[in-house]
Amino acid sequence: MDQIERFRLSDQYQTLKSSVHRHLIAQIEDRKLDIYTWPADKVERFVAEQVKRYVLEQRLPVNQRESEALIADARNELLGFGPIQSLVDDDTVNDIVVNGPHNVFIERGGKLYSAPVRFNDDNHVIRVIQRILAPLGRRVDESTPMVDARLPDGSRVNAIIPPIALDGPCLSIRKFKKVPLTAEDLLKSGSITQPELDYLKRKVETRTNLIVVGGTGSGKTTFLNLLSSWIPSGERIVTVEDAAELRLRHNHVVRLETRPPNLEGQRAISARDLVRNALRMRPDRIIVGEV
Repeated sequence: MDQIERFRLSDQYQTLKSSVHRHLIAQIEDRKLDIYTWPADKVERFVAEQVKRYVLEQRLPVNQRESEALIADARNELLGFGPIQSLVDDDTVNDIVVNGPHNVFIERGGKLYSAPVRFNDDNHVIRVIQRILAPLGRRVDESTPMVDARLPDGSRVNAIIPPIALDGPCLSIRKFKKVPLTAEDLLKSGSITQPELDYLKRKVETRTNLIVVGGTGSGKTTFLNLLSSWIPSGERIVTVEDAAELRLRHNHVVRLETRPPNLEGQRAISARDLVRNALRMRPDRIIVGEV
């Protein structure tokens, strides 16, 4: 961990970042600015100018690197996912796990590492969770303390907050790979042999029923995406998932997603309901994401 990362984890920096954020909000409200409609470069300039001015006016002992970190974090607090935005943008990070405000971990290359970021407090974590869920039409609060959702890019989000989570709000983001895994990737890594691939391809092409099983994060959905790539292009496919993670490269795909119960505990739609309905949709294939 370098000096700037240690600085970002300090209580002093968290206090400074909160002060800068309040200053930015005050400037936006006083000047009635609608920065959410601005192009990204204009927002960048505005945040940088305001942060630098605040640092000078308050005579804060901040060097160039710390000032740049403050500008980036202030922008992420305004428009992004706060402290974890840099982790969301990092393509080498596969999973992001937030265990309360002070413990953030990432999964990279199959291993968990502590991330050099933190939140101010429980409310800060909950605000970021709400910001992630708002565009999805979902929410989390005391009456609905658990939520499982999917981001537009296919990444999966799970959040759980007190009183269910005893040690503070928890957030898990399983990022969706922008470049799908290919058979060549599996061969290069030694995960599978060519005869095994040929065998599986024949089974897919002859419509054999297949079940993909494995532990959490072992690559079940990724492998299922690979298997589905061998389905002949002229077939009609219906997918049933809790959270739509499959990315099929076919023209004739109907994607169905389960629905949790509402606040009254009603109107839930289960995978069983969707499979039953899918049988009436003239499918050539039905792919069930989770059983």
